[in-house]
Amino acid sequence: MASVNLAIIYYSSTGTNYQMAQWAELGGKDAGAEVKVLKVKELAPEAAIASNPAWKNHYDETKNVPEATPDDLDWADAIIFSCPTRFGNVPSQMKQFLDLTGGLWAQGKLANKVVSAMTSATNYHGGHEQTINALYTTMMHWGAIIAAPGYTDPVIFGAGGNPYGTSVTVDQEGKMLEDAEGAVKHQAKRTVEVAKWVKSGLNG
Repeated sequence: MASVNLAIIYYSSTGTNYQMAQWAELGGKDAGAEVKVLKVKELAPEAAIASNPAWKNHYDETKNVPEATPDDLDWADAIIFSCPTRFGNVPSQMKQFLDLTGGLWAQGKLANKVVSAMTSATNYHGGHEQTINALYTTMMHWGAIIAAPGYTDPVIFGAGGNPYGTSVTVDQEGKMLEDAEGAVKHQAKRTVEVAKWVKSGLNG
């Protein structure tokens, strides 16, 4: 079976999606993938970050996490995206990164990448599914292959049962209300598994 390069690309202001990216890293490695965890570039002004202690703390704590580049997408066979919802859409930081992929797209280098997505929101109807589908819309333009978790394992129900991708609700103290670790790890393993099938088929 083909080996798989997995890029986990996230945006996180206060740490939720970074935690999910770390769980996905564990799941990907358990599935035998070579894994990179990468953040997208922060675009918010320093004054806005400094005005929110949780945001400032997380920003400082993750300064050493490498920033994603289009080269990382070229390297990857599989990609998991994780970001919070912003009014039912992706944050501007993630959107800018995706907007920089036109060169790879024009060369056909994003076709047949296996992709999956995760998100968070501060309430149960705050855009969970819509944000994941917004990410998948871009992926469909790439010609990527979406590996949604569906209901492929009972562990998904512990995280709220979102078949599009793991999503969590975060309270005012920044705590996840769902037990999402198992679902994230399963989603990562499934993404790697599908990527192995695709890569083996393309090289067969």
